[in-house]
Amino acid sequence: MDSDGTREARGTHAEPVPRPAQPPEMPSLPPRPPAAPPVPPLPDGSAFLSWLRTPRPEAAPGVWRFGHKPRPDEEPELVPGRQLAAGALIAFLVGWLIWSLLWNGYLGGWWLLPLYAMIPDSWAEPHSFAAVVVVYAYYAIVALIILVGVGRLGRWGELWRRYGPPAWRRSTAPENQRPPAPEEDPAEFPALRAAGASDAADRLATEARQGLMRDVDHARITRAWQGVRSGRHSLAAFTGAVLREGSAACPHPSGARDLPGRQARHDLLTGQVRLGTTADDPRNPYAYRGTGLALGPELLGTSLLAVGPAGSGKTGTLVRPLAESLCLHALTGRAAVVVVGAAGAGLGPAEAYDVVVRIGNPESMYDLDLYGGTTDPDEAAAVLAEALVGDLADPHPGSDSRRSTTVLAQLLGPYRAVHGRFPSVPELRALLDGAPGPLAELRAGLVEAGQESLLRELDARERQMAHPGDVSGVLADRIALLDRPAFAGFFDTSGQSRPFSLKALDHPVRVRIDLPARGHADASRILARLVLAQFTASVAVREDRSLFACLILDDATGVVTPESVRGIQRLRSANAGAVLTLRTLDDVPRPLRGPLLGATGCRIALSGLTPWDGQDFAEVWGKEWTEARDVTDRQIIAETPAGKAVHMLRRVITGKAPTARAVTVRQVERERWSASELAHAVPPGHAVLSLTNVKGEHAPPLLVDLRG
Repeated sequence: MDSDGTREARGTHAEPVPRPAQPPEMPSLPPRPPAAPPVPPLPDGSAFLSWLRTPRPEAAPGVWRFGHKPRPDEEPELVPGRQLAAGALIAFLVGWLIWSLLWNGYLGGWWLLPLYAMIPDSWAEPHSFAAVVVVYAYYAIVALIILVGVGRLGRWGELWRRYGPPAWRRSTAPENQRPPAPEEDPAEFPALRAAGASDAADRLATEARQGLMRDVDHARITRAWQGVRSGRHSLAAFTGAVLREGSAACPHPSGARDLPGRQARHDLLTGQVRLGTTADDPRNPYAYRGTGLALGPELLGTSLLAVGPAGSGKTGTLVRPLAESLCLHALTGRAAVVVVGAAGAGLGPAEAYDVVVRIGNPESMYDLDLYGGTTDPDEAAAVLAEALVGDLADPHPGSDSRRSTTVLAQLLGPYRAVHGRFPSVPELRALLDGAPGPLAELRAGLVEAGQESLLRELDARERQMAHPGDVSGVLADRIALLDRPAFAGFFDTSGQSRPFSLKALDHPVRVRIDLPARGHADASRILARLVLAQFTASVAVREDRSLFACLILDDATGVVTPESVRGIQRLRSANAGAVLTLRTLDDVPRPLRGPLLGATGCRIALSGLTPWDGQDFAEVWGKEWTEARDVTDRQIIAETPAGKAVHMLRRVITGKAPTARAVTVRQVERERWSASELAHAVPPGHAVLSLTNVKGEHAPPLLVDLRG
């Protein structure tokens, strides 16, 4: 939609068309309103250089790597501070007591025998300087031995390191990192210099120091350089673009160099977006406690499922940051993203997207291609059947919607052969209803064109309409949900509109699709299934799979079908992923809950989960071996009169009978997170999530504070 709210006349297709040969620039996108002015440069380059030079060590999946300091896998046994201070004080008092007893002769003079054995008798004269020096030196040695002994017993060294000046220096002294060598400094672009593009590296390094470069520029140029290394672009074209435009070289087709605003923390050098902080909780592995939790394409490539009730933060703390991160990746030429949600769901401003499809809004600039941009009737029939009746298919393994696909193919093929296009929504509804006029017209067109094979298809369709149980009636009822006055200007196939097709995912495009959830809930579910089906079909046939493609469904209610689960399972091999959110797993048929949780590598259970939803997560997360301690208190029976008197005195003082405690330690297998814990032990604003990346590395279920 234009900035003044007007709707542009529909006349061209919205599928991106490659720009003129200007390698290594990216292909252009559909026409859109002018991009927002670029973000003004930073006052100096220190912030960018600091970001670029900050270490990012290798870490476990999901750990925020920016400035991360690895921790040991096991928690070290630390003495509590109060116990450490008390032990140090008691050791000092014991040492003082021992020295006092020695000095005052209460322990005898045996400790002076070595002194008497070493000094001559002549030194024992009164006021002898040599005798005074030697005697007091011996006293100092004995005192030092006592001090060292009690210091070791009292752990004075640990107390000094934990609370003394060494700890003060660590907490107050700034980290003075030595600047890296030029050949190792990322701000000097050593890869370009090593390849002979020193002039381009000098231009980029100068703009980085002057504050004219930001993280999006660096990531975009790095992506273009990867194209040069892979042979897709020439070194001369890349060098010429950099020398001519500097950090603005190799731009995104929209011309944007950043988003209008950011709400989350992003690190485009690693591709991560920070979602929160792992809680310092005993149920979390020690290596993860207190670390930042982040997601990136390597994790989203296994797809993600988040379940939580309304108000648990699915959109604000999960969907919005992920959409923002993928939009930034699209600006750098690394990703293509499609975000689907209800109108007004808070999925980011329209200026952050290249294409905004507002279905049901007459001011929408773009339309949605009902058939996914394909020209194959069978492919179009399969995708449309999944959208219309995919939720009605038997969810048990092995079931599908082949009957509905066959019915649609018997109509779409003949119609395209006669008219050169697929039918619009009203025309398809009339054909499915079996109206004699449209069918007779279609038959006449096939006879005139001599399409004997397609004529047989149409004859078979007419015969099946007369049989009870034919699925065309169900398809007609479902397509009627899209044949409403609110959608009169949409799903046009006559070439008078600008339908957006998911075939455009070959390019770094940013798309937002607003569904008309208010008053058209059933139609919104059909459209959501349509987008998911088109997405899984489109990414599987992309030519360039180096571009990560991701679909974000803000509400996947009614979207999970047997075919969609199979499609999600195939996304990982296509360098693509899907993000689905649900209010409850009850929105998914019971036979599909296990396959859905198994098809997604990243699973998130937000606070407020119901126990029956928690049971499904507990089953998929499995069990682990843990150490269990059984403590037994046994009453002590005294046998002597003195013992009975002592026990009676203890009972009078404490009010309890004397007991002896026995501790039994054993290894048991328990659930990582039980259904009861997921339902009642997850604080508000928190979530329990498990992660798996495309390499197969995984992180166990972690309790994460999404507000940190």
